Amino acid sequence: MSSKLKNINGKKLFSNENGNRLVEILKERNVILDGPMGTMIQDYNLDEKDFRGVRFNDHPSDLKGNNDLLVLTKPEIIEQIHIDFLEAGSDIIETNTFSSTTISQADYELESIVEELNIEAVKIAKKAIKKVSLKQRDKVFFVAGAIGPTNRTASISPDVNDPSFRSITFDDLVEAYSQQVRALIKGGVDILLIETVFDTLNAKAALYATEEVFEELKQRLPIMISVTITDKSGRTLSGQTATAFWYSVQHANPISVGINCALGAEDMRPYMQELSNCCSCYLSMYANAGLPNEFGGYDDTPEKMASIYGEFAEKKLSNIWGGCCGTTPKHIEFIADSVRNFKPRIPNEVNKYPNFSGLEPLKVDDTYNFVMVGERTNITGSPKFAKLIKENKLEEALKIARQQAESGANIIDINMDEGLIDSKSIMIKFLNLIMSEPDIARIPIMIDSSKWEVIEAGLKCVQGKCIVNSISLKEGEETFKFQARKIKQYGAACIVMAFDEKGQADTTERRVSICTRAYKILVDELNFNPNDIIFDPNIFPIATGMEEHRINATSFFESTKILRKTLPGISVSGGVSNVSFSFRGNNKVREAIHAVFLFHAKKAGLNMGIVNPGMLEVYDEIPKDLLTLVEDVVLNKNNDATEKLIEFAEKIKDEKIKENNKNVKEWRNEAVEERLSYSLIKGIVDFVEEDVEEARLKYSKPLEVIEGPLMNGMGIVGDLFGAGKMFLPQVVKSARVMKKAVAYLLPYMESEKDNSSSNAGKILLATVKGDVHDIGKNIVSVVLACNNFEIKDIGVMVPWENIIKQAQEWNADIIGLSGLITPSLDEMVTVAKEMEAANLKIPLLIGGATTSKKHTAVKIEPMYSGPSIHVTDASRAVTVAQSLISKNISYVQDIRNEYKLIRENFKNSEQKREFLPLKDARKNRTQIEWNDYIPPIPNFIGTRKFEVTVEKLIPYIDWMPYFWTWDIHGKYPDMLKQDNQLGEKSREVLNDAKNLLDQIVNENLLTPKGVYGFFHANNVGDDIYVYDENYNHIETFYFLRQQMKKKDDTPNRSLADFIAPKSSDIKDFIGAFSVTSGKEVEILAKKYRDDNDDYSCILIQAIGDRLAEAYAEFLHEVTRKEWGYAENENLSIADMIKENYQGIRPAAGYPACPDHTEKQTLFRLLETKKYTNIRLTDSFAMTPASSVSGLYFSHPESRYFPLGRIDKEQSADYAKRKGWSQKKVEKWLSPNLGYEPS
Repeated sequence: MSSKLKNINGKKLFSNENGNRLVEILKERNVILDGPMGTMIQDYNLDEKDFRGVRFNDHPSDLKGNNDLLVLTKPEIIEQIHIDFLEAGSDIIETNTFSSTTISQADYELESIVEELNIEAVKIAKKAIKKVSLKQRDKVFFVAGAIGPTNRTASISPDVNDPSFRSITFDDLVEAYSQQVRALIKGGVDILLIETVFDTLNAKAALYATEEVFEELKQRLPIMISVTITDKSGRTLSGQTATAFWYSVQHANPISVGINCALGAEDMRPYMQELSNCCSCYLSMYANAGLPNEFGGYDDTPEKMASIYGEFAEKKLSNIWGGCCGTTPKHIEFIADSVRNFKPRIPNEVNKYPNFSGLEPLKVDDTYNFVMVGERTNITGSPKFAKLIKENKLEEALKIARQQAESGANIIDINMDEGLIDSKSIMIKFLNLIMSEPDIARIPIMIDSSKWEVIEAGLKCVQGKCIVNSISLKEGEETFKFQARKIKQYGAACIVMAFDEKGQADTTERRVSICTRAYKILVDELNFNPNDIIFDPNIFPIATGMEEHRINATSFFESTKILRKTLPGISVSGGVSNVSFSFRGNNKVREAIHAVFLFHAKKAGLNMGIVNPGMLEVYDEIPKDLLTLVEDVVLNKNNDATEKLIEFAEKIKDEKIKENNKNVKEWRNEAVEERLSYSLIKGIVDFVEEDVEEARLKYSKPLEVIEGPLMNGMGIVGDLFGAGKMFLPQVVKSARVMKKAVAYLLPYMESEKDNSSSNAGKILLATVKGDVHDIGKNIVSVVLACNNFEIKDIGVMVPWENIIKQAQEWNADIIGLSGLITPSLDEMVTVAKEMEAANLKIPLLIGGATTSKKHTAVKIEPMYSGPSIHVTDASRAVTVAQSLISKNISYVQDIRNEYKLIRENFKNSEQKREFLPLKDARKNRTQIEWNDYIPPIPNFIGTRKFEVTVEKLIPYIDWMPYFWTWDIHGKYPDMLKQDNQLGEKSREVLNDAKNLLDQIVNENLLTPKGVYGFFHANNVGDDIYVYDENYNHIETFYFLRQQMKKKDDTPNRSLADFIAPKSSDIKDFIGAFSVTSGKEVEILAKKYRDDNDDYSCILIQAIGDRLAEAYAEFLHEVTRKEWGYAENENLSIADMIKENYQGIRPAAGYPACPDHTEKQTLFRLLETKKYTNIRLTDSFAMTPASSVSGLYFSHPESRYFPLGRIDKEQSADYAKRKGWSQKKVEKWLSPNLGYEPS
C-alpha cells in the first residue's frame, strides 16, 4: 500500500465501506473530529459511587478516575457526550477507550473486562450516531476506536540509577494492544485512532499489533495516528521531533497523522507546518483550549480557537479538526464553522528519498553527498569496543558511540556478534542505554547482526526508523520473505547483501543478478518501499596478491552503477574498511585506499557506507606518490600495482599515526608560552584554561600573561594573516582562543585591581543610527583585536551623540563607522559634521557594503578636518589603523591628496553628465504593447502568512556571498576542489556552515517567518496605484526614472513601466513580500558573543543572511507558480540564483528603487510587522537584520536596472508626488543626485 492514499489496481483501500467513504470525503472537504471525553466527564462531578455502579460495588480497588469504566456503569453519560459533539458538527467521534488495555486497567485490577469495555464503548458510540442520524439523514458519521499510549513507556527508564531498565517491553505492549484492537474491530469501529503518543516506541508497538490483527482477521481499517508534542521544544516526551516521528510511523500507511493535547492551537502552528511539509498522508489536529491556567482550567474560548483554526485551514495545515482537553461542543461548533469553506489540504507526493530517524530526522536527498555509518560500535571490527563490551563496561562503550556521532557519523552501526557473550541481551541493554543519551540517540541506529533473533530484539528497542544490517537470500526465499515482512512491520529499512543460496557474489554479473532478484521479491511481491532497500554488493579486499582479487574494487563500481540505474529508489552501501584489509596496521595506506575507493564508488552511485568518520582522509590531500600507487591498485591499472603499493607501505608503515602522536606529544611538552602560542595559531580551545592557569602561576601578575605569551601568539597570528598565510576564519578562531584565555584571567585581574594594559591603540566601533547590520564590523573587530588593538564595540543603531560621547569618555584613538543601507551614508556624513563641531581630531574609519572611497572622499572628508579614511575590508583595517596610530603624517597626507583628486574627477564627471528633460525621459519609457497583453491572474488577492522550515530553504542558498563574508574570493563551487589554501579554507568554512545548519534544523533553532500578497495594480505616470479585491485604491508606490541621456536606443526605465497603465483599462497585478530568518539569529549571535565565541557569532549572522535570501528565492518560486505564469517552470536552483526566470523582485533601497522609505508602504500593505515581527528603523533598515522584502513584477519584459543619477527637475517632481519637501527628497536620494543640493 502506498503511503499516499489511493486505490490500487482499482481495488478498495479498506475492507470496511465506511473506511473507503472517509477517503472520498477527505478528498472533498475538511473533516471534524469530536472533543475530549475526559474533561467533559469531569463536568459531571462524578464520585466513587458513580464509577462503581451496582456491578462493581464490592470491587477491592478505588475506581474513581477510571473514565473508561463508565461505558458499563454510566453509559448514558458517555452517550450524551457523543450526541453533544455530533450535534455540534463532528463527523468522527472517538470511543471512550483511551485506557482500555490490560496495562492501563491493571491499576484498577480490571484487566479481565478489557474486551467488554472496548465492545461496549463502540456500541454506545454507534447508538449515539443512530439517534443523531434521525435528524441528519444525509450525513455519514464515523466511529474511531481510541487507543491511548498506556501509562508506561518503552523508551524511558523509570529508574534514574539504571537507564537501561524498562518497566514494559515491546512484546507486553503488542499483546495488550492486540487485545484492544481485536475487540474494537469486533465491536464495529470504522477507524483505529492511536492517539496522544508521547513515546514513539509505544506507538510502533500499537501499529505492529494492529498489523498482526489485520492479517489475522483478513480486514484492514483506516489508521489515524496523533502524537503529542509536550512543550515548545517541539519534541515528544521521549525526545523525537515531529518529522522524526513521521519517519518512524509512515510504514503503517496511516490515513492521517497529526498532533493532539499538551499545547494550545497557536502553539501547534510550527509543528503542524512541519508535518504539512513532510507528510504524504492527511493531517489531523485537536488542540487543547490553550494551556492550563493556575486553577487547572483552560482559557481559549470557542471564538479564539475557531479564529486560529480558520487561519490554519486557509494555510492548509490540516484535514481533520477537533478539540482536546478543555474544549467543549461549543468549541467544536465554532471550529466546524471556521474551516468549512476552505478547500482541503492535498497530501504531499510520496517522498522519493530514503529517510531514517533517531530523535531527529535524516533525509538522504540530493544535498547528501554521502551517508556515513559509524563502524566503531561493531564488536567484530573494533577491538577497543569489543574489550569494553566483554568486560561489561557499557558506560565506556557508550563514549565510543558518542565519539562516532560527534565525528560526523549520520548513522551508528551496532553489532554484538561475539561467541562468548549473550548477544541478544547485551544488544537490548546497550540500545536501551543509547536511547537514554540524546546526543547519541539523535541519529538513526543500524542494528547489525548475523542472527535474526538479535536483530528482532534490537528492533523492539528503538523508537526511530532504523536500518537492519542485514538480510539475504542465503537461506532461500522463504526465510528472506519472512524477515523482510517483519522488518517492514517494525518500520525499518534494511541492507540486503549480494548473497544467495550459492554464496557471496564476487563478480559483477552475480552481484547484479542477486540484487535484482531480491529487489523484485521485495518490491513486486512484498510491496516493500524501494527507498527502504539498501544493497550491499560486497566490498572485498584488494592488493591481496591473488589474481582474482584484482577486480574486487572495479567490479563493485560496475555493479553499483548498474544497480542504481536499473533498480529505482534503492541505495547502495558497503563496509568500506574491508577494501583495505590487506594493509591492516598501516593506517596511512588504509586511509588513502578508503579515500580513493570512496571517490570512485561515489561516482558510481555509492551513497552510503560503513566507515570510521573520525579517520577519513581527504582525496585531494593524499600525497601524490601514494595517490598514484593506490589509484593503480583500486582501478586495476597494471600488473605490478599491488607489489609497488606493498613496497611503499613497508617504508611508511604506521608513519602517520606515529608522527601525529609525536607532534601532539611534542607540542604538549613544550613550555607553556609555546603551548599557548600553538593553541592561538591553530585555534585549539581544548587546553586553554589548563595552560593559562599554569602561566598565571608562573608570572607575577595575570596581566603579564596577556601582555606576554598571549599577545606574542596573537602577534604571530596577525603577521601570518597580513602575509596571506592565514585565512580570516582561522583568525576568528584564534580570537576565540584569546577571548577565552582573557575571560579566564579577568577575575584574577579584578581581584588585584590591575586593569592597566599596554595595547596598540583604542578603537571605538559602531553601526550608525538606523542601521542594524554588523557582521562586517564584528569581523573587523576580531581582526583588530588580534593585532593588539583594544576594541570597544558599542553596537548597532547608535546615534551620533552617543558615538561622540563614548569616544570622548573612553579616550578613543580612532572611531570606526559601519553601515549597510544607503541612508547610513548620510548618517556617516552627520557623524563627521558633529565630530568637527565637537573639535575632535581623531581619525574616522568608514566601512560597510554601501560605502566607497568615492563617497568618503566627496561627502565625508570635506566635513571633518581630522583624517577620514575608507577601509575596504578587515585585512586592510590593520595596516590603516597602525599607520594612523603611529602618527604617520606622510600616510595621512597621501590619503588627503588621493581624496582631493577623487573629488576633482567627480566634479568634472558631474559637469559632463547629460540629463534628458523629465518629459523626454518619460517619452523614452520601456515600450510595451499593452493592447496585446493579458496579465496572468494570481490565485488570490490580499495577503497570506507564509512559513517554511529551514530544511526546505537550505537548497536555495546562494553560497558565494557567504564566502565573501570570510574574505574568501574564488569561483564557487570550483574553489572547493582546489588543492591549495583557498580550497582548504573554503571547504572548512562551508563545512562549519553546514554543520550549523544541521544543528539549526535538528534543534529547531530558527523560526523563519514570511508574508506575501497579490493586489490589483496600474501605473499612473511613474507611480503604481495599488487596489484591493474590490478595486479600492489602498496604496501608491512612487518610483523614479532613469534620466541620463543614453548613447543608444535603450529606454529610460522606471519600475512603473512594467505594470499596465490605468488608461489601458487592463487590470494588472503586483505582488509583495517580506521574509525573515527569525529573531533567533540575533539572540544566538549575542549568546555566542557573550561566550567569547566571535567565530560562531559571525557564522550564525552570515547563515541568517543567507537563509533570508534563500527564503526570498523560495517564496518567489512559489509565487510565480501561484500567479499562474510559471506553472511549468523547470529551473534549477542555480538558474534561479542567476535570475533566469520570468519577472523580477526588486527591493526598496536597491538600484532600481533607491528610496528606502518605500518600504513603509510595502509594510503597511502586507501588515509585515503583524505577520513577521519585522520592524523598520528610523533609517528604514529592517530588523531583524536577516530580513528581505520587495515587490513582484510578472511581465516578461520586466527586468532589473540601476536608476543612476537624476537631476533637480525629477527630484522636485518626486517631492511633489510624495508630498515631501525638496530637502527631504534630497536627504533620502542623496547617492542618486546628479547635482549638489543648495
